[in-house]
Amino acid sequence: MDGNMNATQKYTQHLHTLLDQVETSQTEAIHKASLMIAQAIEGHHALFVFGASHAGILSMELFYRSGGLVMANPIFAPDLMLDARPVTLTTDMERLEGYGNILLNQSKIQTGDVLIIHSVSGRNAVSIDMALEAKKRQIPVIVITNVTYSTQLNSRHSSGLKLMDTADVLIDNCGDFEDSSIEIMGTSQKMGPTSTITGAYIVNSLAMMCAEELVLRGIEVPIYHSANMEGGDVFNETLMRRYKDLIHYL
Repeated sequence: MDGNMNATQKYTQHLHTLLDQVETSQTEAIHKASLMIAQAIEGHHALFVFGASHAGILSMELFYRSGGLVMANPIFAPDLMLDARPVTLTTDMERLEGYGNILLNQSKIQTGDVLIIHSVSGRNAVSIDMALEAKKRQIPVIVITNVTYSTQLNSRHSSGLKLMDTADVLIDNCGDFEDSSIEIMGTSQKMGPTSTITGAYIVNSLAMMCAEELVLRGIEVPIYHSANMEGGDVFNETLMRRYKDLIHYL
């Protein structure tokens, strides 16, 4: 990078580089995952998405939004969201072995559905447990993680596994160690996380590739319109009635 650039300019350039890297190196994996989701939707099944703390932002990115697939369901846990108090509870809970099994079993996921799990480090028990439980139930698991970062860490799960070891399809967000990318002069800690931006690109690419595949198969693609456009509410309510058995967040 040009040393004359400020931090924001460096960050912008770095994000362009990472998005190009994801597009170049991960398109095959993203396409494979999109086919799994399309197969599930063709069989009248649903998509579920999980992440703890900031990783859960991708769950929010996919569901109940303009341009989003109707049957994308988040798995939320109040003590893993960033409005938990104290917020450090999220750190404790994502390390609690057995909790991921409980969360999956309390969701309405079933065989035939597909599960996306996002974890940048891939080392904590909640995501690993959830993936292992899903595999026991023959539910395909799509993992989004930072492979470079995760490879350098030890698992916090008793099995010694990391989340990437459980994947049916593994997608690398191509991020930096510790998910911080830009040095700020006068500080010892980098800033500029990248996982949310590359992750949003990945999950939206998944959804769009899935939609293209469904069109090729002659299958209706249920996509939300914005509730802020004229007629949006009526359109969305019609979709939600039609697919109510696949929508578990109403």
